[in-house]
Amino acid sequence: MFDRIWLNAKLATMDGEAGSPLGLVEDGAVAAKDGQIAWVGSRAALTGSATETTDCDGAWILPGLIDCHTHLVFGGHRAAEFEQRLNGATYEQIARAGGGIFSTVRATRAATEGELLDAATPRLLGLMAEGVTTVEVKSGYGLTLADEMKMLRVARRLGAQHPVEVVTSLLAAHAVPPDWPGGAEAYTGFVVDEAVPAAAASGLADAVDAFCEGIAFSPAQTARVFEAARRAGLPVKLHADQLSDLGSAALAARFGALSADHLEHASAGGLQAMAAAGSVAVLLPGATYFLREIRLPDVPAMRAAGLRMALSTDMNPGSSPARSLLLMLNLGCTLFRLTVTEALLGVTRHAAAALGLTDRGVLRPGLRADLSLFRVGHPAELCYWIGGNPCIGRVVAGR
Repeated sequence: MFDRIWLNAKLATMDGEAGSPLGLVEDGAVAAKDGQIAWVGSRAALTGSATETTDCDGAWILPGLIDCHTHLVFGGHRAAEFEQRLNGATYEQIARAGGGIFSTVRATRAATEGELLDAATPRLLGLMAEGVTTVEVKSGYGLTLADEMKMLRVARRLGAQHPVEVVTSLLAAHAVPPDWPGGAEAYTGFVVDEAVPAAAASGLADAVDAFCEGIAFSPAQTARVFEAARRAGLPVKLHADQLSDLGSAALAARFGALSADHLEHASAGGLQAMAAAGSVAVLLPGATYFLREIRLPDVPAMRAAGLRMALSTDMNPGSSPARSLLLMLNLGCTLFRLTVTEALLGVTRHAAAALGLTDRGVLRPGLRADLSLFRVGHPAELCYWIGGNPCIGRVVAGR
């Protein structure tokens, strides 16, 4: 006896064999019991009944989609800067005028928890409407202990108030506040000695992230942050090799990072080190598109290394104001030349791995009953269409 059964559905389990990893089932069914998948496969082989049965009328069922890299909680926006850039202003000119990341920092610090929650809610609801059942949310626009904790509390409240799983990352090592006494070294000390221990002790952070780049934190400073995370018992993630090759991919691998994200300038050796460490490459085509970057992640080298690739929105106000994970499927295929299979695995199975989650991302008995239902003729349409939303329903933990 199951709690619920979904019948007359086509399945993309993301749990197939190497030659056919999408695991397609033409006439399938999924059954749930106590919030977990209890049975999945051909409808003809299903035995048993349920308290509730849903006829899916030929819709496709995929694992619940996962947006594994977002900066969804922030104050204000930077549409004016976007307009200024279109009119010829440079990044340096905008920064001198008070723009850039620190304009978002000021707006985030000035906002109350309630105001940040109200601003983030429609962004989250938009993702949920597309079939997202798990979303990662980073801090990183507070850059003080009180404001970083404020952002993480808002992220937790989002998960408590809506039928979606919110996973959090402390990104206090996002930028060095220009007014911080002692500069980057002193601020790194604050992250190591105060921010990471506080986030761990409060239970507000599920992981620690950092931005290793010439304009942010050096590899040595990043390693200090990761060592603090290790002492606190938190896994790590990394904004790596986005603007230059500082060996960040290899650094992430050395610390067994769940993922290294961006990777436009990562070396083949760094990518191979990530694959050997089991880290996931999170690709963020929204930032490439919005910033009109020419340098692309080396997807062929990632394939050659056997590196798992995930896709995400990188939703943030400065470099990727992307509010659609479905759009990232198309951009991942058109800009980065991912295959349909790679893109779909990138927002399900591999996105779960990028968050260290082993209980979702595929349709398999014993895992969470997180499902997304789509009215399409084939899953490839999710990567093909630009705009529109074919999602007709979500199931979160069997509900």
